[in-house]
Amino acid sequence: MGCAKNVVDSEKLMAQLNFSGVELSSTADRADIAIINTCGFIQAAKEESIDAIVDQIRLKSRGRLKKVFAMGCLTERYLEDLRKELPEVDRFYGSHQMEDVVRELGAEYRADLIGERRLTTPPHTAYIKISEGCDNPCSFCAIPLMRGRYISRPLDEILDEAQRLAAGGVRELVVIGQDTTYYGVDRGVRRSLPEVLAALGDVQGIEWVRLMYSYPAKFPLEVLDVIAQHPHLCKYLDIPVQHASDVVLKSMRRGISRRSLQELLSKIRERVPGIALRTTLIVGYPAEGEKEFAELLEFVHDMRFERLGVFTYSLEDGTDAYPLGDPVPPEEKERRRAAVMELQQEISRERNEGLLGRQLKVLIDKRDGEFFVGRTEYDAPEIDNEVIVRAGRSLSVGTFYEVEIVEAYEYDLVGCFT
Repeated sequence: MGCAKNVVDSEKLMAQLNFSGVELSSTADRADIAIINTCGFIQAAKEESIDAIVDQIRLKSRGRLKKVFAMGCLTERYLEDLRKELPEVDRFYGSHQMEDVVRELGAEYRADLIGERRLTTPPHTAYIKISEGCDNPCSFCAIPLMRGRYISRPLDEILDEAQRLAAGGVRELVVIGQDTTYYGVDRGVRRSLPEVLAALGDVQGIEWVRLMYSYPAKFPLEVLDVIAQHPHLCKYLDIPVQHASDVVLKSMRRGISRRSLQELLSKIRERVPGIALRTTLIVGYPAEGEKEFAELLEFVHDMRFERLGVFTYSLEDGTDAYPLGDPVPPEEKERRRAAVMELQQEISRERNEGLLGRQLKVLIDKRDGEFFVGRTEYDAPEIDNEVIVRAGRSLSVGTFYEVEIVEAYEYDLVGCFT
């Protein structure tokens, strides 16, 4: 359940079990034990995880499963509550107890398999997690409660994993972490993300390296030089700004002002011409009145992000914003979310129309009937635009092609390959 970071954890768990001879099944029909890797980030994600656990409990009550295990962020955050409310679950594990899960299943946890994964993504694309935890003080965020302090993975361990993935056919690496730009600081050195990106781009077989989850405050500008100069670094940057009103940013404890945000985004576009910027926003935060929301809309209009997503604020116990309450009604949060997305839809359409007639490098993700579906370097898997490709012959999934863009819509492109 949840984010790409949880996906990586699940893939590593499956690899450990697989190497010990534990048979894995994607459905309950042939399984004895169900393991739910939960998410506890916001209310909607928590409810989804609990629903998944309850579904497996029902299967257990009907005799279709022998045991149900739950692990991950939700169980790390609410262990005692879950034990009381869901006694039918046989074992609960926190977000750092993968080794215990493996041993519970009678398997041997092997440290030499740390870089091994059983991919659940298309085989040509993989997430690579460079860190764990977070040291940022954002008032709305519960991640530090579940994942702990920031820990940078050793570079040689990251590269070993990347090389294994490339040897298995992966051509695109999506770099993730709770805050990728903080990499190295916990080790008492400067922010050393640029070296990580350059090294990943040099891994033989890797064509695209894509950077996600880059925190805007104290952003290491050297990252831009690597993106601009390295042939395998996608001209793409995911930089969640969350808001643009100084009042809200201060209350959120984001460590940056609207003016500084605008200056940073301008520098990024100046130093990496043609870069696609993705951001994430939160609407309905307690300090967001009509004035602050109007400032956010103005910011979105002026910055013209290529990609943008919006969350409605979720009041989370244990966070610094919790005492502020949740004064914005749900229907008002949704109205604001819809207003931002309506504005962004128009921006996205105009930007996509600017690609008409261009030849773009497209990675084919799948075949859909008579068409092929792929992405450009400006699009991350699962969350961004797709290119519907009309081809005069069969194309290979996981292969790059030069495609001419012939149609443009709000969130999709149509291309031709002959």
